[in-house]
Parts: sequence; C-alpha cells; structure tokens
Amino acid sequence: MRLDASRDLPARPLPLRGWWLRGGKRGFDLLAAGAGLLVLAPGLLLLAAWIKLDSRGPVFFRQERVGRGGRLFRIHKFRTMVHDQQPGARQITVGADPRITRAGRLLRASKLDELPQLIDVLAGSMSLVGPRPEVRRYALFWPEALRDKVLSVRPGITDIASIEYRDESAALAAAADPERMYLDVVAPHKLALAARYVDEASLATDLRLILATLRAVARR
Repeated sequence: MRLDASRDLPARPLPLRGWWLRGGKRGFDLLAAGAGLLVLAPGLLLLAAWIKLDSRGPVFFRQERVGRGGRLFRIHKFRTMVHDQQPGARQITVGADPRITRAGRLLRASKLDELPQLIDVLAGSMSLVGPRPEVRRYALFWPEALRDKVLSVRPGITDIASIEYRDESAALAAAADPERMYLDVVAPHKLALAARYVDEASLATDLRLILATLRAVARR
C-alpha cells in the first residue's frame, strides 16, 4: 500500500547492474510468491483462525516501512501481539515481551508470522530476498551513501542479516539499553550486510539465502 509521499525517505537509488536485478529477480518473485500462496493457502487460513481464536484483534499486523527508493509502504505480518499494544515509541521487540500472545510466541519462533509478506511481494513492495525493510525512524540514521545503495533494490522477506540475527530479540534483551544497542551495533552491521547483498545479488545468491533461511527455521 502506497503511503504519504511527503514522508518518503530521501534517497538517490543507484543504477541496477546485471540481468537479475534488472528484471529476472522480479519474474522469479512473482512465480515463487504466487505458487507459495497457492500451496500454503490452507495452512495460512488455519493460522488466521488460530490467531482470531487466541486473542481479540485483527489477523494481520501492518506497519510502515521504508521500501525501494525510500518510498514508504505497509508491511503485512500475522499479528503476534495483543491488539492495540504493538510497538510504539520503541519499535523493536525485546526478549519475552509481555505483549506477545500465546499464538504469537510460536509464530515468531517459527517465523510463520512473516508469511503474509508474500502478498507484499506480489504487490511489488517487496522481494523474496533482499535487505529487510526498516522502520522510518531508524532508517533516518543510515549514512547517505549506504542508504542510496540499499534502497536501490526492493526489501526482502529474508536476507543475510535475517539469518545472522535470528535471535536478535534475545540478544537485545541482555543489553542495558536495547534501543541504543540496536542503533549503535545491530543496525549498522545489518546495513553493511544489506549493502553486501546488493553487490552480490544473483539467482544463485537468492537461492542460497532461501535455502539457508529454511534450514535456520527448521533448526529452531
């Protein structure tokens, strides 16, 4: 969903290089996301029913994120927190957050809460693989040069950082100031990994990251 353009993040996307980023990747995303939604539809409906039965509120959680070219969009996830108590001033989730529902704990641990983003892929806001989309508040801290590079491509459901930081919430919980740790340590490293992905993006890279993500989820 397209949001107020006046709040878009300033960015000058770099020219895309290679056949994969210039068109092959989008074709792959459409085929894979479409097939995935068809195959997973029964399971997604069951998860939606479970969420509704487990706690009051909508099935989906939507949040403003920064997309390609700095344009804002709303990302879709299965709701994992008590309704009307989604992250506010601090837009990161830390440890055993009391706002997380019973269903939400399993959805987060298994990463099943991310599956609705297949809708965002079909809509053109996201890709299967790419830098994870950041909230505007934190993306404003990105250095301009890296911001331009990372925002040259569509954000993804998974990337290198998603695999390396799969236990990010627990790590932040151990910090005296979780948000400061995120801004000073975690976010800069994630941004560097995102820039590396833009440099290395290819069909082989995307397939490798998809398989690595599935292995990481299976080990949880």
